[in-house]
Amino acid sequence: MLYLLGEFSDVFGPLRLFDYVTFRAGGAALTALLIVLFGGPATVRALRRFNVRAAERLEGLVPAEFIDKAKASTPCMGGLLLIGGVIVSSLLWTRLDGVIPPVLIGGVFGYAAIGFIDDYLKVARHNRDGLAARWKFLLLALLSAAVLAGFNCSADLHDLLLQLQLPFCKEPVLSSYWLFAFELVVLLGSANAVNLTDGKDGLATGCTIFCCLVYAGFAYFAGHMIFAKYLELPFIPGIAEAVVFASAVVGGCIGFLWHNCHPAAMFMGDTGSLALGGAVGMLAVLTRQEVLLLIVGGVFVLEALSVIIQVGSFRLTGRRVFLCTPIHHHFERKGWTETQIVVRFWILAGIFALMALATLKLR
Repeated sequence: MLYLLGEFSDVFGPLRLFDYVTFRAGGAALTALLIVLFGGPATVRALRRFNVRAAERLEGLVPAEFIDKAKASTPCMGGLLLIGGVIVSSLLWTRLDGVIPPVLIGGVFGYAAIGFIDDYLKVARHNRDGLAARWKFLLLALLSAAVLAGFNCSADLHDLLLQLQLPFCKEPVLSSYWLFAFELVVLLGSANAVNLTDGKDGLATGCTIFCCLVYAGFAYFAGHMIFAKYLELPFIPGIAEAVVFASAVVGGCIGFLWHNCHPAAMFMGDTGSLALGGAVGMLAVLTRQEVLLLIVGGVFVLEALSVIIQVGSFRLTGRRVFLCTPIHHHFERKGWTETQIVVRFWILAGIFALMALATLKLR
């Protein structure tokens, strides 16, 4: 909504800054950061007042010897603050007159709502498993399909969604309606991978920052006709507003890290992790860089793969490949401290982000 101030630039010249996506992206990041940063103490107090603790989430989900008793009383569902800050900031700074911003904002709200239901059943109803896996999968699939349908409301996006882009390739390698199924898998996989990664203080939050920064860059270049042509990216009209949304996610995550760094004052819960994963997935689909997500979200991919390999190996051979999964628990059993795990995974996330950006010139 604040972009409307740009219409009064003839009255006060500096207001023309609101016409620039870079300025609004910076404003969105700062707004989300401040909302989450200063809203944290009140959120922690409210969650404690309603006894929204992590104990029920930890019990049975993590090996008993690795449950930090101090964390048993840590409030969870802090994702309400994080995603709330992202949504408010996005509504303030994005242009809402196109298809992309409403779908991104509505999508992240939907993923957060599914996560909230899961968290609510765990902490309020004392249901250790939360939302049944089949119902969670069904709700996530329906929401992801709705997100894709929303993107397809734009004629420009509809044609682009039929084209598969690969890193290092100048032209689309495939054009098919079957790609909608692939994009659905990307959205589901991204949401669940971030959810699996959210097991250590600040781990998923920090890795999400790197992912969204990369996709903000891709969205900016893809929305600029000259840059898109020079870098041989598909030009996507209206995608510049995704830069503002991605910046809001980055700002919200940075603000949340203030409260979520070790020792965490609160956890985001599935409310936050599913929403962040959904946001990353939506940005990957929207920028037409779904395959690149394997590099951009390398840490998330490793976490998810470790679970898949562990389950598959145990069912087929009765043996475990890792000491414990997701893989951050494997390193925990190897003797790494929580800070070592988180910082080293952040370093990996940064390396993966740089590798992904390098593909812009290797085409």
